Amino acid sequence: MKDELEIVVNLHMHTRYSDGSGTHKDIAAAALKTGVDVVIVTDHNVLVQGFEGYYKEKNKKILMLIGEEIHDQARDPQKDHLLAFGAGRELATFAENRQRLIDQVRDAGGLSFLAHPDDPAAPAFKETDISWEDWSVQNYTGIELWNALSELKTLVPTKLHGAFYALFPAFVAHQPIPSTVVKWDELLAQGGRVVAIGGSDAHALHMSLGPISRVIFPYEFHFRTVNTHVITPEPLSGEVNTDKKLIYEAMSQGHCFIGYDLPAPTRGFRFTAQGMDKTAIMGDEIPAKNGVTLQAKLPSQAEIRLLKDGVVIKTWKNQLSCTHITTEPGVYRIEAYRRYLGKLRGWIFSNPIYVR
Repeated sequence: MKDELEIVVNLHMHTRYSDGSGTHKDIAAAALKTGVDVVIVTDHNVLVQGFEGYYKEKNKKILMLIGEEIHDQARDPQKDHLLAFGAGRELATFAENRQRLIDQVRDAGGLSFLAHPDDPAAPAFKETDISWEDWSVQNYTGIELWNALSELKTLVPTKLHGAFYALFPAFVAHQPIPSTVVKWDELLAQGGRVVAIGGSDAHALHMSLGPISRVIFPYEFHFRTVNTHVITPEPLSGEVNTDKKLIYEAMSQGHCFIGYDLPAPTRGFRFTAQGMDKTAIMGDEIPAKNGVTLQAKLPSQAEIRLLKDGVVIKTWKNQLSCTHITTEPGVYRIEAYRRYLGKLRGWIFSNPIYVR
């Protein structure tokens, strides 16, 4: 697939309509500076109307879509947050019953993702644990595998740590929280199709520590880090409803990967499978009969790991591509790592190809 069919989406962010510090206009301006194609704004328990559409500046444009992050506000602590995209109606009234909420999103033609499945407490900043707990739910689209803000909470045992990462945010991201990845592999092993996305959870929070006052993770910084790269059968048309449908359809199919774009751009990554009479991309199923050739191509050299059913079966160091032939059914996915700021960090996490 050609590069123009890859759409870089930054999703999960908040404005002044909930607990973010900026406006929709601020988000659009930040996005226009960073090269993302689409942003999906998800304020807490409110579907904000009137901001969806294309925002332009000179020869650049971005598409802003509006979703919602829903949780039961009467519950303490307020766990089980759900991202809802494309439902087109207010659904926060169903927050009390997680399964009913997911069913309502689906009935409205929307997509639902379990937000930050592991979101630990950060007592130094009076932040409680808001992980996902109700794993009895079914029929959701997928999970937010990598949430940039949840990861920060794992790194700040003291306010001093917080001050360091506020000043040097590029040191934060390492990879999705490992227990979230383990949970994803468990869900996939149960035979379901669970789409993984990466979210920034951008709030552009203003924080002060003594004389230091900073915006923690400005929107613009977030948009350069953890993105969801969506592969579509055709380019964006410039017509809002057509393009919204195109993006959400591709996401629902798992035709996407998570790219941590700060160390190096991940645009151009592909993971494909070639069978006897079928080709598959991420999110697709392909029959194992007569063998399947799995191939990954990267935009620059990295350590590539091929996983089958959650277990690394092959590793390639400093490669641009890799090939593996299999006759074994399983759930195959790619992880790529590269060194950045002195550490080996997660760079690309593909959605699986299901060899059945």
